[in-house]
Amino acid sequence: MRTGLRSNFPVGSPQWAKRRAQWLALGLSDEDLQKPKIAVVNSSSDLAICYAHLDQVAARAKAAIRAAGGLPLEVRTVAPSDLITSAGHKGGYILSARDLIVNDIEAAVEGALLDGMLCLSSCDKTVPAHLMAAARLNIPTVVVACGYQTSGSYRGRPLDVEDIMAGAGHLATGRLTVEEMWEMSACAITGPGVCAGMGTANSMHIVSEALGMAMPKSTPVQALSARMWEAVEWAGRRIVEMVWEDLTPRQILTPAAFANAVRVVLAISGSINCVKHLQAIAREAECEVDIYDLFRRLADQVPVLAAVRPNGEHRIEDFEQAGGAIGLMKQLEPLLEGQAMTVAGQRLGELLQDVKVRDPEVIRPLGRPFARRPSIVLVSGSLAPHSAIIKLSPSEERAVRFEGQAIVYEALADAVAGVQRGEVKPGHVVVLRGLGPKGTPGMGVSSALVFALEGAGLSAEVAIVTDGQLSGLVNRGIVVGEVSPEAADGGPIGLVENGDRIAIDIERRRVDLAVPEEELRRRRERLDLAGATSEERGWLAIYRRIVRPLSDGAVLDRG
Repeated sequence: MRTGLRSNFPVGSPQWAKRRAQWLALGLSDEDLQKPKIAVVNSSSDLAICYAHLDQVAARAKAAIRAAGGLPLEVRTVAPSDLITSAGHKGGYILSARDLIVNDIEAAVEGALLDGMLCLSSCDKTVPAHLMAAARLNIPTVVVACGYQTSGSYRGRPLDVEDIMAGAGHLATGRLTVEEMWEMSACAITGPGVCAGMGTANSMHIVSEALGMAMPKSTPVQALSARMWEAVEWAGRRIVEMVWEDLTPRQILTPAAFANAVRVVLAISGSINCVKHLQAIAREAECEVDIYDLFRRLADQVPVLAAVRPNGEHRIEDFEQAGGAIGLMKQLEPLLEGQAMTVAGQRLGELLQDVKVRDPEVIRPLGRPFARRPSIVLVSGSLAPHSAIIKLSPSEERAVRFEGQAIVYEALADAVAGVQRGEVKPGHVVVLRGLGPKGTPGMGVSSALVFALEGAGLSAEVAIVTDGQLSGLVNRGIVVGEVSPEAADGGPIGLVENGDRIAIDIERRRVDLAVPEEELRRRRERLDLAGATSEERGWLAIYRRIVRPLSDGAVLDRG
């Protein structure tokens, strides 16, 4: 138990005098200045619907902290949205903003030596950023999932933002009209919060609870629902208790917690982006676990127990009502490490004792899964010496092997245009490179190519290999993403030429380039990677210089 607070300074000291002058001017009292000082980390923004409700959440959280005897101090960060801030610089501001948020939090919270954090997590990159900051600063922290958006309907059928993303590919090929897309985009989203479906945001909200860093039974949750408000108020009370208990993230973010989180991602067929985010969180926690290796080792042991769109027909609301993350973990209980600690102050095994799954058709038991084969498959081979990731649908039978001729593109727009011009033919392997963390810089999102192929009716006849990342909602065709090392780091993907044979073997977990090593050596000698320059300036130029490889979670090199 803690007896003193790091945020308090001796009366009469210069730091005490400066703080008192500043904070009394804000309307605080001398009594307030003695309380645990809790950073309420808020990414409120008018740029995206994901963040539109966070000021309301912050107000309720601050009231709960005050009622529990704490002093809430709101701090703001950048608010990246995949659907909005991906427009500029080839989408480079999306992943790079994750690490910008981490450093933003460090500057505010460590600069002021606050005692704890309540992080209001919404869109994709805020969740891992908050977990990374918690791991780095190692002060009591609770992650609050601020909920998924409500969706609409179109011509009598449910409609959400995934349909809009897929519709863009259909629009380009004439399978959907502008008028239809006009109607669809007007009714796909009907409330604030993150994308509905098991994309990166909902996956990472669930991961937060699986790691023990979010309150039990709080994920996923509909934004602004009664359940969300209950979780916000509980978290506000609990964070004050955690400060006095001195319960810190590194007591929670243990190897057991990371293994549990990996099992949960596999069981929900979660976003492949969880892999690099979990690795980044582990690096910040200085926890010696290899997340990529965990996914490799556990993939065949963990069946798919939930099939939420785009993995199946169930909606995220169905999953929440069936029991959510805690219900999923109850079904997984024999495979989980129950000794893992949680922010509730209880171990996972204790929390699961009285849990019941309300709908075992939505969250299946281990003996009756949706699929026994893994839906997140890590592969490697001569084209991806470290790793690459393939996402499979639990509900779709798909070829386990694909071999074809490479057709190479250096930019996403060129690849999409190539599909539309008819350059991409059945049997091709589209190689899209230069989209890795250094190459973009910031890691470009290659999902538009996936949807373009679907719109052209080529998803089953063409494969994709890219060093870029994919939307957490993408789940079509054979797509090998996040190839590492990336082209900009000298990876073999940078040596592929048109006409080369590429073989993808999901069963053997291989992706190989059928080019003799001697020929690759000659090609490598012709490249001048050292002389490669980026047109980027400002933040993206800094990011390019100091970002680590995907094997390190694409964290920033802190020297």
